[in-house]
Amino acid sequence: MNDPVLYLIPIELAPGTGSGVLGTYLQDTIRGTQLFFVENVRTARRFISSLNLGVDISTLEFHVLNKHTEATELSNYLTLLKSRSAGIMSEAGSPGIADPGARLVALAHEQGITVQPLVGPSAFILAMMGSGMNGQQFTFHGYLPVDKMQKKQAIKQLEKESAKSGGAQIFMETPYRNEQLLNDLMAICHPQTRLCIASNLTAPDQMIQTLTIAQWKKQKPSLHKKPTVFIIQI
Repeated sequence: MNDPVLYLIPIELAPGTGSGVLGTYLQDTIRGTQLFFVENVRTARRFISSLNLGVDISTLEFHVLNKHTEATELSNYLTLLKSRSAGIMSEAGSPGIADPGARLVALAHEQGITVQPLVGPSAFILAMMGSGMNGQQFTFHGYLPVDKMQKKQAIKQLEKESAKSGGAQIFMETPYRNEQLLNDLMAICHPQTRLCIASNLTAPDQMIQTLTIAQWKKQKPSLHKKPTVFIIQI
């Protein structure tokens, strides 16, 4: 019996794009895996079904791994993982990045279990690639604080960090709060600060555009409920 492997399985960023953005190796790994730790079982099942891999979904074992997963549950998941290979799937994109799957990955490393990240779409990497900003020096901050004052302070700090280092500052927001975040960026950031907005990546209507804050104020896009990555750089 082969030693178990924990596969980190990227999934599509935009619905219905899996066959175009996911390689054969990744699909073969999914086809050969029976145990999955996922952020959302319904999303994971629907995603696997959409790939038309000839897999009987009813035979697969899914366990929820999200921000609410307790330490005792993680311990149970680790016990399952010690006996057979498994995959981690995020809600979208690559697991382990701004994603609770990182907690099980850390435990796997502690136990000497092989961790195998697979090639696939990552929203912040795609955004950075298309931004035209400093690819030599950038920092991914994940989600900014929900509290309004804390979020505004975070934006000010990110702009200061970029001014000091020359590096790009990457962050995200829950899609239904995109509009408010964009308003905050326009109100707080210097007019000449560059802002990249990367929205609905890999979808037919994707947008990746970098303009100054002053320019964005003249052509504010609609981002409501669209998965979006933001990057600022002085």
